[in-house]
Amino acid sequence: MNTTNDPIADMLTRVRNALLARKKTVDIPLSKIKVELARILKEEGYIEDYSIGEQTPVPMIQLTLKYYGARRERRPVITALQRVSKPGRRVYRKRSELPIVLSGTGIAIVTTPKGVMTAQQARREGLGGEVLCYVW
Repeated sequence: MNTTNDPIADMLTRVRNALLARKKTVDIPLSKIKVELARILKEEGYIEDYSIGEQTPVPMIQLTLKYYGARRERRPVITALQRVSKPGRRVYRKRSELPIVLSGTGIAIVTTPKGVMTAQQARREGLGGEVLCYVW
C-alpha cells in the first residue's frame, strides 16, 4: 500500500489531475480532514457533490467535479489548487493576517480550534489557524 507524508497535497493533486483529464469524479482515500475540505469545496461551489464510500480495504471519498460551458468548451470551475502549509513547513496566521485569495475571488481553507473553515469564516469568528490551501 502507498502511504503519503502529506495526504492533503495528495488530495489536491488527485483533483488537479482529474480536472486536467476532464473526469466527472475522482476517488480519494478517506480521512476526516479530507471530508471537511470536500464539504467546504461543495459549500463554496467548487465541486458538485461528494460521497463517502465503504470500500475495503481503504474507504474512499468520491468528489463529483464541476465544470461550466458548452460540451466542447467545458472548463473546470477550479482554476488552481495550491498547498500552503506543508508537513515540513507549517504556516499559521492570526485573524488579522489571514490571506485574501485573488482579491476575494478565491478562498483560503484554514484549520482553526473550531474546525476547518474558509479564511473569511475564520475572520468573522475571530479565529486564526493553520492555512491549509488556496483554491480559485
